Amino acid sequence: MKHKLLMILLACSLAGCGFTGTEDTADKTDDDRTADVAGEGSLAKDAESGEKTADQNREKAQKNKDEKQIPAAAGEVVISGDGSPATIAGVPIVNKKYGVSPDYAPGEDPTAAAAARELIAAMQSQGLDVSDSWSGFRSYEYQSELYNGYVTSSGQEAADTFSARPGFSEHQTGLAFDLKHASGALLENPAEAQWLLDHAHEYGFIVRYQEGWESITGYMAEPWHIRYVGDIAEDIHARNIPLETYLGAEGGDYR
Repeated sequence: MKHKLLMILLACSLAGCGFTGTEDTADKTDDDRTADVAGEGSLAKDAESGEKTADQNREKAQKNKDEKQIPAAAGEVVISGDGSPATIAGVPIVNKKYGVSPDYAPGEDPTAAAAARELIAAMQSQGLDVSDSWSGFRSYEYQSELYNGYVTSSGQEAADTFSARPGFSEHQTGLAFDLKHASGALLENPAEAQWLLDHAHEYGFIVRYQEGWESITGYMAEPWHIRYVGDIAEDIHARNIPLETYLGAEGGDYR
């Protein structure tokens, strides 16, 4: 009898333990579910926040890109009556749309020439291969000789991509310089060309004709051709845009 009673008590005890264990498991499952829901909500919130930040970054990048394309020195094109270059906001512009008269011959601009000498000295101090001599001011007559020679050797269509017709060359303003290597070849080695892209603005110059700008400037890329623009060189460099875009000037091919 005692043995039978012990067996009944033992069974009840085991049943009680089983019940308690089931209750604890149920409680833990509820807590876990609550934590999972909270976690999912947090992940969703993080994802939403990430998407919002990405959208804001895209909008900011697009805004910066658009702002760079807004002419910074836009103004009316002032056409001189004496055959000198047209100006926009006081900046001379000579390209395939705006030319100068055959008798316009100011010679090399002294301020620009002095800045070019400083730029070359800085390059040489860095061990870069650049000559002290350059191709600067060109008269209408000399530009005619160069252009006609290129037309003869390459045809007019090709010549127009790398040589200006007489009266439409920046060199006639005295503000443009073609830099050379010590060998006399036009400067185009990567090290020297990159230095100009990175530092020409520090001396008031811009690299006038760059890759990707051909439809605007009207010419193939010329890493050796720098144009003196003075104080605005810093802003043009920062925006990384052609002079035409900066001034809001008409560019492209001849009229």
